[in-house]
Amino acid sequence: MERIVKIGVVQCSTPKTTGTFDEIRGAMIEKHLGLIKKAHESGVKILGLQEVFNGPFFPACEDKKWYGFAEEVPNGPTVKIIQEQAKKYNMVIIAPVYEREMAGVYYNTAAVIDADGSYLGKYRKTHIPQGSGFNEKYYFKPGNLGFPVFKTKYATIGVYICYDRHFPEGARALALRGAEIIFNPSATIKSTSHYMWKIEQPGLACANAVYVATNNRVGWEDPWRHGYFYGTSYVVDPKGVIIAEGSEDKDEVVVADCNLSVIDDVRHNYQFFRDRRPDLYGDLVDKNL
Repeated sequence: MERIVKIGVVQCSTPKTTGTFDEIRGAMIEKHLGLIKKAHESGVKILGLQEVFNGPFFPACEDKKWYGFAEEVPNGPTVKIIQEQAKKYNMVIIAPVYEREMAGVYYNTAAVIDADGSYLGKYRKTHIPQGSGFNEKYYFKPGNLGFPVFKTKYATIGVYICYDRHFPEGARALALRGAEIIFNPSATIKSTSHYMWKIEQPGLACANAVYVATNNRVGWEDPWRHGYFYGTSYVVDPKGVIIAEGSEDKDEVVVADCNLSVIDDVRHNYQFFRDRRPDLYGDLVDKNL
């Protein structure tokens, strides 16, 4: 029996990067309210928002003022608004924000909201990069919640965040724990891993026989202009085939129908889970290597 779920991922530019944090956050949320409505009108049942969706990608610089942009999860203002939207549209929403756990302890986090508006939990970005234009260790502690899966109204999902996609181990853990769709909100520019964008996530999808939905920002962000966010958000099926893709320069919701029954079919044909050899993978967790 087919289980078809329509999913979507948002990609958009940032309307405001200066002013008070309330003004910056408010402008981005206002833009997303329209995109969430558009997703609903397209029939989307599970929607992924982009990395730190409610503001600019401030790790382009090192400035301690941005610590003030962090908020509690789930009790901060952004998650509360997304809970209202999820309930209004009967839609599951993955909402990545800058999380404050306490003074001096901050994470790159995605809150998962079920279709009735209830908060299911959160994923904290595990792998934190540090490089030109990506000063993330300055802002984020490495995630400490492992790789949880979330049983939503429509499907069991997992979350990876941007740089995590370079590490296949977590995606395998999500699949083993029952994830049918992995959402990967990102902020990626052309000057870094553009050539990897179309390779890695289809690889994660076919290696684990899951759907992967990934999204990226669009355009330049002033005043930093450290790189062009090239959009091209997409959804890939369990065989590694891209089934929906966005443009490089347009605000939009990329929508795809995911037939979750295909997961069983693929795993029956390609017995990767049967043929795994975890008894020989000890090197993967040997801290001395």
